[in-house]
Amino acid sequence: MEKKYSVAIYPSQDIIDSVKTMKDSLKSKIEWYNSCNSVAHITICEFTIEESEIEKIKLKLFKIADTFTPFQSYLDHFDYYENSGAFFIAPNDVSKINLKQILKKTQETLKALKLKKSDDPHMSIGRKLTPENIKIASQLFTTIDLNFLCNNIVLRELDPIKKQFFVIDTFSFGSNPQPELVQGSLF
Repeated sequence: MEKKYSVAIYPSQDIIDSVKTMKDSLKSKIEWYNSCNSVAHITICEFTIEESEIEKIKLKLFKIADTFTPFQSYLDHFDYYENSGAFFIAPNDVSKINLKQILKKTQETLKALKLKKSDDPHMSIGRKLTPENIKIASQLFTTIDLNFLCNNIVLRELDPIKKQFFVIDTFSFGSNPQPELVQGSLF
């Protein structure tokens, strides 16, 4: 049976709680909206595969996570994408570079799958918001200063009834960087 999965970075529980408070606050102003009930996360990618294939994917995620080294990630401003109506918390420049590495290398590991990828790390407050609701969100939330130790990635499965992803496995960073394969280094 085919199932939908997502690979993501979860922040610390206190950030998950803070973001939930923000989402609830926005919900009280504009009512229900896309992703108002989803747990705070930074999406790496999503894919749909046969359930029987997931163990192979877990092995790949375990191997790539082992090569990553934990780092402190700082989220210091709000931003939005006009085209998708997403309002989100964004990382500072250094954190963005570090997070992009995790996104890119994880996506490369899973490139055999048809991935829906994210190449701009961010933590959504809301998605598919109207321009008016983005304006409300940006008036409601003006300053932010969060940080967490980015030290694992999670594999999530979509609950088709609740339309929410839930974590089925966590892969800790092992601080074991693999030597990069250098092309043409035979001579």
